[in-house]
Amino acid sequence: MNREFQVDESGMTADGYRVLNPASKKSMYLGNLITFAILAAAAGLVIYFSDTIFGESKDLGRAITIILLVLATVYLIFGPQVFYRRYRYRLDDDKVEIRRGIVIVTHTLVPIERIHQVQVGKGPINRLFGLADVNITTAGGTAKLEFLDEDTAESIASKLNEYVVKLLKERD
Repeated sequence: MNREFQVDESGMTADGYRVLNPASKKSMYLGNLITFAILAAAAGLVIYFSDTIFGESKDLGRAITIILLVLATVYLIFGPQVFYRRYRYRLDDDKVEIRRGIVIVTHTLVPIERIHQVQVGKGPINRLFGLADVNITTAGGTAKLEFLDEDTAESIASKLNEYVVKLLKERD
């Protein structure tokens, strides 16, 4: 097994990053199931009305629609597992780091001194599994810690707010 994917009992990697709770995969899969249902319904409508939409090229249109649905299905099935394995986050005294992605892996660094607002968001699917997101707003944009346990999300938001208040007091 690749060392970058090894995690100890506390959910920490060898390089100090935290990983997601296994319940996050369930949330991702349920969200993807809903997405699949919508895509399948749309594909069914496109195939049903292919005479009107594609005219003489209806067979080609149907084939392309089916191929796109199959590709989307493969992505929706395997995406959560890959995302779960690659997602990492770390909080230091001076920054928040997030590594995430399926096809393209991004590494986001958010300096704590640049944070303007911290919010905890709980959508209906995440709430079902006891998960929440931490939305971090800076002047340059936003960053999101996704699929965290509700308690962990609240703790991180509280800690970030404390850091920001502390930095503001030090400036005065």
